[in-house]
Amino acid sequence: MSDDEATSAPGLPARPVSRHGTVLAVSMMKDEGPYLLEWVAHHLAVGFTDLLVYTNDCTDGTDDMLIRLEALGLAHHRRNVIAPGIKPQPSAIRHAQADPLVAAADWVMVFDADEFLSIRLGDGSLDGLLDAVVAAGGTGIVVTWRIFGSSGIVEWSRDFVTEQFLHAAPPMWNKGWGVKTLFRFDPEAWKLGIHRPKLKNKVLETPFPGEVHWLNGSGRPMEDYFKFRGWRSIQRTVGYDWVQMNHYAIKSVDAYALRRFRGNVNAKKSKYGADYWALQDRNEVRDDTMLRYAARRRAIFEGLLGDPVLARLHAAATERAEARLDALRAAPGYARFVADLQAAGRTPITAVEAKPPKPRDPERIAAQMSAVEQRVVVPVRVQRSEPHGLPPTDIFVRGVPDLSRDVPLEWHDNHGVAVPADPRLFTPPALSAVAEGKFQRNAARHLPGLVPQGGRYAEWGPACGFLALRLAAERPDVSLCLGGDDPAGRAAAAHLWARAGRDLAAVTTDAPLADLADADVLALAAPGLTAEALAVALDAARPGAVAVVERLWIEAQDRMPALARVLAAHGLTRRLTVDPTVWAVFVPAEDAG
Repeated sequence: MSDDEATSAPGLPARPVSRHGTVLAVSMMKDEGPYLLEWVAHHLAVGFTDLLVYTNDCTDGTDDMLIRLEALGLAHHRRNVIAPGIKPQPSAIRHAQADPLVAAADWVMVFDADEFLSIRLGDGSLDGLLDAVVAAGGTGIVVTWRIFGSSGIVEWSRDFVTEQFLHAAPPMWNKGWGVKTLFRFDPEAWKLGIHRPKLKNKVLETPFPGEVHWLNGSGRPMEDYFKFRGWRSIQRTVGYDWVQMNHYAIKSVDAYALRRFRGNVNAKKSKYGADYWALQDRNEVRDDTMLRYAARRRAIFEGLLGDPVLARLHAAATERAEARLDALRAAPGYARFVADLQAAGRTPITAVEAKPPKPRDPERIAAQMSAVEQRVVVPVRVQRSEPHGLPPTDIFVRGVPDLSRDVPLEWHDNHGVAVPADPRLFTPPALSAVAEGKFQRNAARHLPGLVPQGGRYAEWGPACGFLALRLAAERPDVSLCLGGDDPAGRAAAAHLWARAGRDLAAVTTDAPLADLADADVLALAAPGLTAEALAVALDAARPGAVAVVERLWIEAQDRMPALARVLAAHGLTRRLTVDPTVWAVFVPAEDAG
């Protein structure tokens, strides 16, 4: 069967239809032949109604595959004609801006060939995600990267990328927080961009900017500044509960070698070295969310291969890559190349440097802020800066940490306790404090002085076991008892205590809170603790002091008035002057001094 013969084959998938109209993915590719059909199959499975791909300088048939997909009605192909002085990716975006297909789209998202959209919400469909966005009053959703590493795989494989590489950076690793934006498109108002679109100048002084309501990846409202500038999430805006963009920048060592020696869409000749590998080879936690699409993705892929033209082109591209790889492996220095990458992959995650595309100039950025942004964003900043007391610093990653992998970490001394700079456990502000030796500094300094000689310290629901370990190191006379059914806290505490060579099990109890309440100092850390449960415990015994710490202090601020009333009712009526960003300590009135 020749290329110009039948434009369909048995088993070919139908192009998705969306109740939200045309939902368009725009991408740009060069020599992605071995991966193209998986990328297409995945995003058809997710629910994009249209896929528009620009190609330049292909030598492996990627462009021919896309031309065939267009003939089959499953994608759209365009040649990326690059003007002098313009890089391939910005060139493709300029062409897309003028394309009638883009102009007619209802929703648009620009992303790359090594990026795969992964929807956690509901059934994983794009329609379900857009239903939620629209129901929340959103006109777009800002999707943060998850950086997926090599999973320790060296050799080339024909298996799906989305099923080989199931280990990623922890969600709270802020160096991996680049974004892509899915948004309601209006060609009169928006200019396409790599990470987010840009408002056209002609709409800045109209009501339109006020009508833009973007959500983050967890469905929460994005901060207004992001309408005007920025290309990555920050701690206040990051979220993965609804959706994330899986970024497979390196894949295996062999696949990385192929990419390094073929160039890339941004023409960065020095991009693919060991430093870039160290940045992208993050495998600290397992994330297999992509497997929810496995059956549907595979069925679509096999349907695409049912077309003899696509099957031939896919096989040729794969065989070409494998032949090229055989030549690279035979070349002198390849073994050293592999060893260098493997060594780079052992770089602790907090030691990795992420270099921005170009040096940032705060004065230049400030000068570019439009009058509209000043009106929208500055009043919000002023409102936030008004003195209403310091809120607790959110220092712990939510949920049960995945500590199953033994990953390279930097450990830092904090008040005599070794604490890991581990983004599986700690948020970016906490990681900075750990590196500086200031983790929970106020509590670490003052807690030993609260417990009398030979006294008893009890902790309910430790978030990481640091405070008890600090006491164990400085006050061997103090007896310790840690309780509470908190899997997240116990996992983290085991991590720290094992490093210190101490037996966490020896001080852990399954006894109820009431059995711990007669301690000289009772530290409450379990975030689920209610006022009613605390009252029952204190009816049995009254501690000498109660410290509200860690996850409870951070996550239960709305419950603090009720908890404080319970403490006061049991004689703990005074609150010591301690750092409110870290903890609160309540003592009887006669002990307040």
